[in-house]
Amino acid sequence: MNSDFGKLGEGLPVSKDELVDREVLSPNHDERGAPISMVVIHYTEMQDKGFAIERLCDPEAKVSAHYLIGEHGEVVRLVPEEKRAWHAGVSYWRGHKDVNAVSVGIELDHPGHKYGYREFNDAQFEALVPLVARIVKRYDIPRANVVGHSDVAPARKIDPGELFPWDRLAEYGLCLPRPAKLERGDPFDNDASFYLALERYGYDITDGHKAVEAFQRRWRPEKINGEIDGEVRAILFQLLLDRDRGRTR
Repeated sequence: MNSDFGKLGEGLPVSKDELVDREVLSPNHDERGAPISMVVIHYTEMQDKGFAIERLCDPEAKVSAHYLIGEHGEVVRLVPEEKRAWHAGVSYWRGHKDVNAVSVGIELDHPGHKYGYREFNDAQFEALVPLVARIVKRYDIPRANVVGHSDVAPARKIDPGELFPWDRLAEYGLCLPRPAKLERGDPFDNDASFYLALERYGYDITDGHKAVEAFQRRWRPEKINGEIDGEVRAILFQLLLDRDRGRTR
């Protein structure tokens, strides 16, 4: 079979896993120190498709992921799920300061914002869905913990970006949907209370502006400016309200 990743991909061993096409063990991993409770989705932001595999397996690069999915749906396993892949870097989510230790990282082959940001390929998304579904079921991962790299590292990262189809993933019950109904228009008295609520939801608010951008990128992608407005306040309040009511596991 041809590979999404050119000749380098064609050289990888064929997998016996029905959801994985090829596999090669990246040396860039170590032992986990905690149970898996998250899925983090990234994009590669590389021009050369083959270079994505090369970099994720390069010991000098010191980066990796558990899975890499090509634009046409080819799935490559790079690190076994029981190992700690080095995909999130300096990151934080809901009290976890070592996101790598508790997450499965999935890289999507995509040029990213640097090389011509565009919508994600349908075949790639269709390969992602069953993979995420299996991981979520296997480790009983809450929908709120299926996140983007920008959610866990808002000061540094913007991937997978505003065009990633979170709404479609939510239709499969694999992540939280954007709240359809906002019960209160502007529930926070000031920006400080909003930041405290954003931290309570799970974000690192060390860089407040970037944290707001990350929140907008995930929950209101049509307008990303880092500014706290009434709509952003209402969306966050609804997410917290639904969580407190037990609706958004």
